[in-house]
Amino acid sequence: MGRIFEKRKHKMFARWAKMSKAFTKIGREIAIAVKQAGPDPESNPRLRRAIQNAKTVNMPKDRVDAAIKKASNKEEGDFQEVVYEAYAPHGIALMIEAATDNPTRTVANIRSYLNKSGGSLGTDGSVSFLFERKGVFRLSSDGVKNIEELELELIDFGADEFAVEDNEIFIYTKFEDFGAMQKALEDKGLSVLNAELQRTPLSAIELSEEQENDVNALLERLEEDDDVQAVFHNMR
Repeated sequence: MGRIFEKRKHKMFARWAKMSKAFTKIGREIAIAVKQAGPDPESNPRLRRAIQNAKTVNMPKDRVDAAIKKASNKEEGDFQEVVYEAYAPHGIALMIEAATDNPTRTVANIRSYLNKSGGSLGTDGSVSFLFERKGVFRLSSDGVKNIEELELELIDFGADEFAVEDNEIFIYTKFEDFGAMQKALEDKGLSVLNAELQRTPLSAIELSEEQENDVNALLERLEEDDDVQAVFHNMR
């Protein structure tokens, strides 16, 4: 019985930690959006997107409202968006996106994680050419009467790829078409579950299981850092 309880407790703490990280990420996205274009979601597409993503991870409305109010305070410090290019062990390229109020602390932490794992921090342009920036929208297919017709309509707004899995629709766009697609989906009244910009590798590197474990250990450590918003890699 004791082992079962400990296992359940571990799972519960892991779930809480994952939820806490998601809330921190959304909170910083809200702060950046508010600082850029104000606290009104109606006139701030990035804030609308952040609020929608908050709903997807079940972030309480009072926490969303508190994040908007806090970011609206002129005395509140700004979060900066910083992108680091790096190498994981075994030649895997990394793009690390961060939102930080202290870049000196953030880069020191990231460099430490990399060095301890056998990776290294790169210079601007050292690995970015290996990735393509894309918009990714995840929608519920509930209420969509004709998916093929929807796909044809959204091509005009920049839909590059269109996939259906279970009860969800995934739409991929070029970086420059992200805003147009967001507005098109909103105008159509479609239920967007999540919308984000990703960095897709142009080609992938296959590693052995042991090498994959080395890279995954580093990815996990990076993603645990509160300043890190997302990590992209070219491991298959």
